[in-house]
Amino acid sequence: MPQIEETQPKYLQIAHFIRDQILRGDLRPGDEVPSERQLASDWRVSRPTAARSLEALSHQGLVEKRQGSGTYVRNLEVNRRARELYGRARQTGKIYTSGEYAVITSAGWWDAPDHVAEALGLVKDRRAVRRRRVTSDQDGPITLSTSWFAPETGRSAPKLLEPERIQEGTLLYVENMTGRQGSYAEDRMCARQATEEEAADLQLDAGSAVLVVHHIVFDLQDRPLEFAEATYPPHRWAFEQGYPLT
Repeated sequence: MPQIEETQPKYLQIAHFIRDQILRGDLRPGDEVPSERQLASDWRVSRPTAARSLEALSHQGLVEKRQGSGTYVRNLEVNRRARELYGRARQTGKIYTSGEYAVITSAGWWDAPDHVAEALGLVKDRRAVRRRRVTSDQDGPITLSTSWFAPETGRSAPKLLEPERIQEGTLLYVENMTGRQGSYAEDRMCARQATEEEAADLQLDAGSAVLVVHHIVFDLQDRPLEFAEATYPPHRWAFEQGYPLT
C-alpha cells in the first residue's frame, strides 16, 4: 500500500490510487472496493478521511454505494472515440486514422459561455482559448469539435491560438507544454437539433438531429485541463458499451 504524502490531501491520494486501479482494469465493473473501515486501516487515516475518498470517487462517476452492501465499481460509459483518439496519439504520435483529416476553422481568444466557464472553473477571467475543427473522411464530415482551455493554458501553449493542426494532437501538446498530465475524463451526452452553424459545418439539413458530447479532461490534481464539445451527424456515430451480464 502506498504511503501518504503531505503534498496532497490524504483523501485525494486514496481516491487517486483506487481510480487508477479502476482505469487500469485491476478493479472491474461490479467489483467491490475496500470499505471505509478497510481503507482507514490500510492507509492509517481516520474514517471520515476514508469516507471522503469514496465520496470523491462517487462524484467522478467511478463507484456507486449500495445500501447495506458496500461500494462497487460502476459500469463505465466511455466516449469510445475520445479514448481511442487519445490512446492512438500516445502510441503513434498521430491522432487520426488513414483517410481522416481535420480542418481548423477558427482559433483564438473568446468569451467562454456559462457552461464552459463552469466546466473549466473560470471565475473572474472569462476569456478562454477556443479551437474549432471539422474532421472528415472521403464520405464527408465525421464530427465538429470545439475545445476550450483556461487562460493560463493558452499562455503556456501558444500553438492553441494558431489555426493550424497540431501534429501530435491537441491534448498531448498541452500536456507537454504545461507539464500537466491528463488523468481521467468525464463525458455527458445528449441528442438535439443542430444549430444553423453546426448544420452548415456538418453538411446537414436544417433541424437535423445530432449527438452532442461534452468531454472534460482532468489532470492528476483533479483540475480541469480541457473542455471539448463534439457534435456528430446522425449517420456517422454509434454509442457502444460493453459490460458483464453477471
